[in-house]
This record gives sequence, structure tokens and C-alpha cells, in this order.
Amino acid sequence: MVKLIRKYFLLAALLLALVASFIYSPSWLRLCYGLALFLFGMQNIEDGLREAAGGRLERWMRKSTATPAKGALFGMGATFILQSSTLVSLLTIAFLSTGMIQLAGGISILLGTNLGATSGIWLLALAGQSLSLSPAALPMLVFGILMSFFSDRSRAFGRVLVGIALIFLGVDEIKAGFQAFGADIDFSGTQIGGMAEVLIFFVVGFLLTVVLQSSHATLLLTLAALAGGQISLMQGFAIAVGSNVGSSATTALVGMLGGDRNGQRLALAHVVFNTVTAVLSLIIWWPLTHLVIKFGQWLDMGQLLQLALFHTLFNLMGLAVFWKLQAKLADWLRRRLPDKTDTNLLLQDKAALEPRYLQSNMLLSPDTALMAVGKEIRHLDSIGIEVMCHALFIPTDRLYAEGDDEGKELPPPQPPLELDVPQLYESQIKPLFSAILDFTGKLDTAVEGLQERLAGDHAAAWQIVEIVKESQHLQKNMKQYLSDAASPAGKDYLRLRSHVFKTLRLFRRIDALAAGEERAGLMEKLRIHTETLETFRGRVMVKLRNHELNGWQTSSLLNDINYARRIGRGILEILTRREMNQMEDAPL
Repeated sequence: MVKLIRKYFLLAALLLALVASFIYSPSWLRLCYGLALFLFGMQNIEDGLREAAGGRLERWMRKSTATPAKGALFGMGATFILQSSTLVSLLTIAFLSTGMIQLAGGISILLGTNLGATSGIWLLALAGQSLSLSPAALPMLVFGILMSFFSDRSRAFGRVLVGIALIFLGVDEIKAGFQAFGADIDFSGTQIGGMAEVLIFFVVGFLLTVVLQSSHATLLLTLAALAGGQISLMQGFAIAVGSNVGSSATTALVGMLGGDRNGQRLALAHVVFNTVTAVLSLIIWWPLTHLVIKFGQWLDMGQLLQLALFHTLFNLMGLAVFWKLQAKLADWLRRRLPDKTDTNLLLQDKAALEPRYLQSNMLLSPDTALMAVGKEIRHLDSIGIEVMCHALFIPTDRLYAEGDDEGKELPPPQPPLELDVPQLYESQIKPLFSAILDFTGKLDTAVEGLQERLAGDHAAAWQIVEIVKESQHLQKNMKQYLSDAASPAGKDYLRLRSHVFKTLRLFRRIDALAAGEERAGLMEKLRIHTETLETFRGRVMVKLRNHELNGWQTSSLLNDINYARRIGRGILEILTRREMNQMEDAPL
């Protein structure tokens, strides 16, 4: 409660400070207004293009990572179209985390993304020379809004037009805002000089990009300040380098906070690439900047175009340095961030379990969202069968043991036997299932075929939840009769325990296989194994007639045999549905 009050207090203080600053300085208000238009315009372009493309971007990305050159070209093209290196980087992390592309392909896309980002500064530099974009923005705004009243595809393109119009208006307002400041803000005549000045403005560029979450916005402000004479060309160069490093901050935050190792590796690769490129540019700062200035003067370029040229050159330098090192970088990342082992997934402190794959960047496209949901359901499966091991009083280590251990030589359970499945269901299974439902509730079900896939995913998740509930009933009688494992009923419960454990082991083995003869053979083995419970039931009835079991024990065994059959059939249903989904998703 105290944290919530502090949060709202800080937010209110920030808003009041902004209001006061707007009253004090109309030119500052105009600058912020232009920046808001620019950022909102970029958001509209991103959303509109994503809606218009549907699942095409995902398919293009899968086909475009066959070679490093194709991956880099895709990164350049996607960044040029979307005009957001951050969005393309986050999409790449999402595709990598869901297994759509490999790490090497993701690295090549990131290399191209940085070079593609230079297109934005060239466009902004050309627009910022002396041209007013507002006359072109107004009809685009009108047509974009009109298109929003038609079909979904027209509405998407309308959003793109509105976004471009807002960017044009924002550029003009930012230019006007800096001109209104005039001599009030002028860093061009600072007396610091040398590398100290370069480092100060490098940090300014980094911080601006982290705060604005857009290197394009930082570069637009830099171009406007340069055009208005508030900063020098050398200071603009330093801000551009800082913005490049700052652009990897969002990628790093999203990637490193995510549970998937590949996403973390790619986020680290982005940070390494941008940081090393920045360090190299600072090491050769004076020859690099003087080369740009001399070349720009020879071509009769203005300062804005010289800044765009510098931005392109130092990104090309980084691409040249890392191009031959992609494979080595991927190997280093795998050693630095090795794969996690999926054993003993249950939290020992019985805290609520958090989803592993449902990060916000997965919502950037329908395909990545569905892939993330599928991986999270597999995570739920793994948690579920560990909970069922608890129901059988079997250490979860046996579940992950090497070889074909199918429960024939399971040791008897070690006392004390605790009824912990209900608590594990509430703290581990239910929170994860709820998180899956919450995540899928955020998806746009208007996308073609999405609703049917979501219905299948919900059914698969619900199925494992129901199986875990069946195991709750099993555990009660397991505790009672396994406490005296030498009794006739205890021996039958040991057999039932081995039977269910074999089912769980077969589930893990089958689920790890692709469709083929081996999988089909194991599926048939699991079907036969599940149906052998009828033979088990018959033996129990024979023991009742022979007075080896009493009516109470027989009733308990028959009920639990029924629960075991439901578990087996439920697992068969999950595996069958999953195989059908894999066949539907396979490329033609």
C-alpha cells in the first residue's frame, strides 16, 4: 500500500512539474507537443503495418535467415519499413524465444537492423533542411482517418497514413520549438572541449534514448537542435553514438528479464554489438569525425546530412567488425549463458509460480504469441507431471532419470507421507493456468484462424489441469495404503503407482519426439498400457471374491484405477492434439 501511494505521489509530482514548466515556457510546451506527435505517429505506423501484414512478417523472417546476408538484409528492410529498430529487435527476440529462428539468424538480423536504422536519420535530415512538412501532413491525416471507416485492411493502412502525418507535424513543431528557444539554450559554445565534451554528450544521447525509448526521437531532437544552432556538429556526433547504445537498453531489459535463454543471448549480443561499435568510434573519434566533415564539405553537404553520414559510417564500421565473428559470437553467448536444465521445476518455497515464456514482447505478433502460449503449456505440462509424482510419493528426480525407467523397480515411499498436491495445485498449477488465460485474453481474436487455435490451446491447458486434479484423489488413498505397503491392498497400490509413473515417463518421451515411426510406436504402447487397467480391475475383483481384499479396499482401488485411466486417456488426448497442431504448422 505504501509503495502504491509513493508511486502515485511521484506521478502527480511529475505531472505538476510538467504543467508548471509549460506555463513558464511556451516554447518548451511546443517542443514537447512536437515530440509527443512524433512518438504517437511512430506508434501508429508500427501498429498499422503489423495489422496490415498479419502473419506475413513472421513468414518472411523465417525464410530470410537462411544465410547471414539474407538475415542482415531482412533486418535492414524491416527497420526501413517499420522505422523502429527497437520494434524489429523485440520481434527478433520473440521469434528466437519461440524457436521460429535460430540464434545465428537473430544475430544477423540485429546487424542489419542497426544499419537499417540509419535510413530514418537520412529521411529526417533531408526533411529538416528547410522544408515544411505540414502541407503534406494535413491531407494525409484526412485520408487516413477516412480509411479507418472501411475494412480492417483499409483501417490498418489508414493508421499508417495517420502515423506519417503525425510524424510530419511533429517534425515541424520540434523545429519551431527549438527556434523559439533561440539563444536561451545554446551548447554550441561550451568551453569544455576535447574528449570530456564528447563523453558528456555521449551520455546525453544514451539517457535521452533510454527515457524516450526511441533512438529516432533522440536523433530528431538532435537534428532540430543542430539546425537551430543550439549544439555543434561534434556534439551531435556524440549524441548519435550515445543513442545507438541507448537503443539496446530496451532490448536488453526485455530479453534479460525473459526466462528464455535464446532471448537473453540475443539481447546480450545487441548490447555487445552496440557497445563495441561505440567504443571503437570513440577510439578513432578524431580521424572518423574529420573524415566525415571533409567528405561532407567536398559533397557540399549541410550539417544535418553530415550527421546522417556519420551515423551511417560508424554503423557500417560495426557491421564490418562483427560480420565474420557472428559464429564465434553465437558460441561465446552459448557458453556465457548455457541452457537451463528442465528438472525439478516446482518451487521449493511453495510461492506462486510465474510464467516462463509469456513476456509482453510476444504480443507484438499473433504467431509469436501463439508459439509462446504453446511453450508455456508445455511448461505447465512439466509442472503438472511433477505434481503427479508428488501424488505418487515418487521423487521428481526419477522422472528425469536417463534410460527407459518405467517404474518397474520403484523404491517404496519414504515416510512421512504428506498430502501436498492440493497446496501445489493452488500455488503452482492454478497461477500458471490463470497467467495463460490472461495472456491469451490480450490477443486480437479477429486475426484469421486465431480463435480456433486459442480454443485448442485452452483445451490443452485445461486437460493437464484436470489430470492434476485427478491425481489429488489418488494421493489420499496412496497415503493410506502405501503406509503399509506389505498388505495386499498396499501391494496393489504399489502396482498402480508404477503404472501411473510409467504413463508419465512415456508422456515425456513421446512429447520430445517429432512425428514419425518412433513416436507412433510409443503412442501405441501408451494406448495399450492405458487399456491394461481393465486387466488390473479384473484382478482386483478376483481378489475380492477370494477374500484377499475387503469391500472398502476394493472400492478405493476401483475408484483409483478409474482416475489412473482418466490420466492416461487425458495424456493421449494432449499428445494427439499436439501432433495435429504440429502437422498444421509444418511448412508446405
